[in-house]
Amino acid sequence: MSERPIREIAIVGGGTAGWMTAASLARFLDSRYRIRLVESDEIGIVGVGEATIPQIQLFNTALGLDENDFLRQTHGTFKLGIQFVDWLRPGHAYIHAFGQIGRALGLLPFHQYWLRYRASGGTLGIDAFSLNAAAALQSKFTRQSKAPTATLPPMTYAFHFDASLYARYLRQYAEARGVARIEGKIVQVKQCEADGFIESVVLTNGEQVTGDLFIDCSGFRGLLIEQTLKTGYDDWSHLLPCDRAMAVPCARGREFTPYTRSTARPAGWQWRIPLQHRTGNGYVYCSRHISDDEAAATLLANLDGEALAEPRPLRFVTGKRKQFWNRNCVAMGLASGFLEPLESTSIHLIQSAISRLLAFFPGDGFRQADIDEYNRQSAFEIERIRDFLILHYKAVERTDTSFWNDCRNMPIPEELERKLQLFAASGRIVRHNDELFTEVGWLQVLLGQGVRPASYHPLADQLTSGQLADFMSMIRSVIDHEVAGMPSHADFVAQNCHRANS
Repeated sequence: MSERPIREIAIVGGGTAGWMTAASLARFLDSRYRIRLVESDEIGIVGVGEATIPQIQLFNTALGLDENDFLRQTHGTFKLGIQFVDWLRPGHAYIHAFGQIGRALGLLPFHQYWLRYRASGGTLGIDAFSLNAAAALQSKFTRQSKAPTATLPPMTYAFHFDASLYARYLRQYAEARGVARIEGKIVQVKQCEADGFIESVVLTNGEQVTGDLFIDCSGFRGLLIEQTLKTGYDDWSHLLPCDRAMAVPCARGREFTPYTRSTARPAGWQWRIPLQHRTGNGYVYCSRHISDDEAAATLLANLDGEALAEPRPLRFVTGKRKQFWNRNCVAMGLASGFLEPLESTSIHLIQSAISRLLAFFPGDGFRQADIDEYNRQSAFEIERIRDFLILHYKAVERTDTSFWNDCRNMPIPEELERKLQLFAASGRIVRHNDELFTEVGWLQVLLGQGVRPASYHPLADQLTSGQLADFMSMIRSVIDHEVAGMPSHADFVAQNCHRANS
């Protein structure tokens, strides 16, 4: 492929994806590289991805961001997990908490002992043995657990924040490190006749922005990766049937929870994300089962406070590009594909794509082997996340609407079917390669969605009944002691990172 060295990098589109990319490249590439970002104030951004997973800490730390300052500037709060309400059936709730559950003992993970405990008549759910879950449900938070490290690990957390303010914050960071922002709307994309590589983008004023490497952050439309390079798209609508969303902010309610809430609705689900200055809300739904007007009415009827705007409609097709990197163009964010924000993975997929690009960065030219491996890793990651999301829809007992009946009866990928069968048989969970969600994450959602193992590992019987009872009681006591000493989430935010004026 191309042997020309990479010196000019053009990022098309701003928003979270564009400015995360710009900030990262400015931080890790040296002065040989010229980085420019083209965006237009006329083109809006989606800007609803306000919940994250713990890996965002690695990204912010790598950039050298001060956590309290970042939270002040983005009006952010802390997140210990996601609560799922009414998913298995109306009236049922569970939490997918970050961090570990209990403590491994010998050769077995904790949940195998918990399965024996339940089989022996124990009544406590798996969340009773999670420090994060216990703190979240009492609306408490602290960064550092004082628990003895031999008993419980430190707390694991992520953030809720205003995505538009995060993009602004990273824009200041990137521009201070040499990234040039170019205001303008792109009207033409020029390609090399010989190999189809993108040479430049042309703005309405006639200005041409050239580049050796182009990063497409243009959102759903995929201006470069799809409209120009015709890369193709894998449609996953048959596996994840929701195709629309309504989003609206509302005044902050009394609940200031350190977790995201996802509530199942008749034709999809509603998110609730508490920020310092407001609460973010949205209804993700299937247009075959509910109209836009009905969805908007359902959303507005289920807010914590007064709506601060009219519901904003979004349309999407769940899936991914057939190639994330095509010729000299790499797609980031919504330009690369879309998975609904059920497990808050949208921003993480941007983060991991940036990390992967840096790992395969084409310093002296483009090599097809590097591009192929980038695409293979990207496809594996998003496909495994897709399967995790499908689990939430497939493993349900709901029969109250046609939407949930369709979800419960739909065929699923073979890999997910194997995971379900393995866990249902003996509580075993297998994590392949570097798939995002850990065994503990799968455990909580499998149990929360009603998948109950028929047995537990026989090695769990090596404890006597008394030893098992003591083991469970010890973990519960440590968790109770730790949570009792934590400040409330509201007090912690007020004392450490109260929002800046904007």
